[in-house]
Amino acid sequence: MTSAKPSPAIATGIAYADFEKVDIRVGTIVSAEPFPQARKPAFKLAIDFGEEIGVKKSSAQITVNHKLEELVGRQVLAVVNFPSRQIGPFMSEVLTLGLPDAKGEVMLIGPDRKVPNGGRMF
Repeated sequence: MTSAKPSPAIATGIAYADFEKVDIRVGTIVSAEPFPQARKPAFKLAIDFGEEIGVKKSSAQITVNHKLEELVGRQVLAVVNFPSRQIGPFMSEVLTLGLPDAKGEVMLIGPDRKVPNGGRMF
């Protein structure tokens, strides 16, 4: 029997205006590479968010549940308005979103059907 990591408590309530400040968009992974310099196993992703935002880079700790060769063409959700973050020699520009599986490992989240890149989550 496997057990999931305990879920954190529900966060303190926020106003809808606070939610609107987080800009979550859909994009298509256009390239995926190993990232051996990362402290924790990760891939370097390039994600196309459409004409308005363009292609952004992300470091994603998704190596347990996702194969490198299966990532290109997959649509994912990401926060596009956080500040960029230096991760080793790589500058991550967006936060690619995921959920924990039963063992607490990251599973990417995205639409179940193709949607236009750059669409904002609401």
